[in-house]
Amino acid sequence: MTVPSITLNDQTTIPQLGFGTYQVPPEQTAETVAAALEVGYRHIDTAQMYGNERGVGEAVRASGIPRDELYLTSKLHNHVHRPDDAKRAFDETLSALGVDRLDLFLIHWPLPTRYDGDYVSTWRALTELLADGRVTSVGVSNFQPEHLDRIVAETGVVPAVNQIEVHPYFTNEAARAASIRHGAEVEAWSPIAQGQVLADPVINRIAQAHERTPAQVTLRWHIERGDIVFPKSMSPERMRENFEIFDFTLTADEVAEIAALDRGAEGRTGPDPDTFDWVPEA
Repeated sequence: MTVPSITLNDQTTIPQLGFGTYQVPPEQTAETVAAALEVGYRHIDTAQMYGNERGVGEAVRASGIPRDELYLTSKLHNHVHRPDDAKRAFDETLSALGVDRLDLFLIHWPLPTRYDGDYVSTWRALTELLADGRVTSVGVSNFQPEHLDRIVAETGVVPAVNQIEVHPYFTNEAARAASIRHGAEVEAWSPIAQGQVLADPVINRIAQAHERTPAQVTLRWHIERGDIVFPKSMSPERMRENFEIFDFTLTADEVAEIAALDRGAEGRTGPDPDTFDWVPEA
């Protein structure tokens, strides 16, 4: 199964389907990521906040897969937004992963109510990391339209991606539209709403019509809309199921039907980026 690639605004490419490691326990990460790599995933998404970068690196080294065939993403933790802290934290990520280069590094949350509302300096620090070649692309996560507008206006640098919550119950159209308007690709986290959409009658009817599972139809919906997705599963069988979404297509009407399931802000499974301000205790 060949996974399509999407060209980012810096002319590099990213696999449209990857494997997410959110809530994968650190002690199970190496085994879980190894299983994903065995299935065929080559795009792995982790974060400093997840506490499992070392396990990802262990699986990557044990796989024997050449580094240039893998796409690795991590994200900056919330307590290290000050520019010097952010740069040190990036070094720590490379060390934890055991690599000398990261494909994509993101600001995990904008935290507009912390750091005197200054997420621009954090973004500028990430863009400065590009100079020495140890990170190929930089982007953001959970940035609202006004956050994107501000960092682009004040730095002139458009993020390669904006990783945001997107699924049929929360299509997050304003953030998607702002990302696309600026030229940042949309990465969808929680793509099946932590399983909430799998019992939906509309999705199940479409799944039956295609002789597919509700999860496959939902992930295919993202692909049809141009989202980059990285579902997470601890089960090798489910990993394979999630990977097998490139040999069928949905009709335009089916894509629209699924999009119409949007519940607006009530459909969120995660925090509101405008108010989320969690940082780990010292």
